[in-house]
Amino acid sequence: MKIGTIGTGSITDWVMGQLLEYEQNEYTAIYSRKHETAQALAEKYHVDKIYTDLDEMLKDDEIDCIYVASPNSLHFEHAKKAMLANKNVIVEKPFCSNVKECEELIALCRKTTCFLFEAITTVYNPNYLAVKEKLKDIMPVRIVECNMSQYSRKYDAFLEGGKPNVFTPAFSGGALMDINVYNLHFVVGLFGMPQSVHYEANIKEGIDTSGVLSLNYENMVVSCVGSKDNIGVNFCQIQGEKGYIYVEGASSMTKKAVVHLRNGEECHLDLQKHDGAHYYYGGAMLKMIEEKDHESCYKMLEHSLQVMKVIDMAKKSAGIVFDADR
Repeated sequence: MKIGTIGTGSITDWVMGQLLEYEQNEYTAIYSRKHETAQALAEKYHVDKIYTDLDEMLKDDEIDCIYVASPNSLHFEHAKKAMLANKNVIVEKPFCSNVKECEELIALCRKTTCFLFEAITTVYNPNYLAVKEKLKDIMPVRIVECNMSQYSRKYDAFLEGGKPNVFTPAFSGGALMDINVYNLHFVVGLFGMPQSVHYEANIKEGIDTSGVLSLNYENMVVSCVGSKDNIGVNFCQIQGEKGYIYVEGASSMTKKAVVHLRNGEECHLDLQKHDGAHYYYGGAMLKMIEEKDHESCYKMLEHSLQVMKVIDMAKKSAGIVFDADR
């Protein structure tokens, strides 16, 4: 798979470093508005082609997949353009700004028969899939807690009056989109759509810097904490009548998990032999493309749509409105 990238931030570096561990992948081209901002990345990965015109890169027949790591508000536009140019697309999380954009991208994916993926680490990790399998041992589940708190390196600039993309409604930023989205993928992937959603957020200048998201299911309640303005212990805990499952670390990684049964039995889940969170979804996506497995692709897109529906409900609950929503 010959990959062209949109965006030159640290996430592009992390993702491409892991995708290139698969010998089938090749880093072919970089798009950046300014040539100089792509230079370091191009030198590191020996990429010969740097484009400052996106349309020109999308005309490049050598490229068959585009990785979109532009600001959140541009995911929809860039993914749409790439599919219309007959490219497969990997879109960095969050998938897009709202349900309307998500539904349009999925419809276009089906129409063009391109492959389209949300680059979400959580739901492809082996430990997460093992947790999903072990749920039956502790059912019925009554309480779920997820906490992912990560002090943003851009937050100090925001406090000083700056306008980092991740803290502006114009670029569809905030803690819900950047951090709590991982918790949502974790929960929705296990339990599906909730019956109701409520989001209590710390809001500054129209954007949530942290918050607690409550999801209500029949006979089960879920609390998802996502923070960019403080630090805390990252974990997930699923509590059932027959036992509980404790996940060490953030929901984005699902590094290790332990199943504790009420009868005293324990089962340790430590199946991830690769430290990179992007490695496993990279392999899953490559397999779908190579096998032309569109149905699995569509199944994952329906999951992303469910998560986006919860995000829209949460935004409405907290009074958060992005420019893309207007």
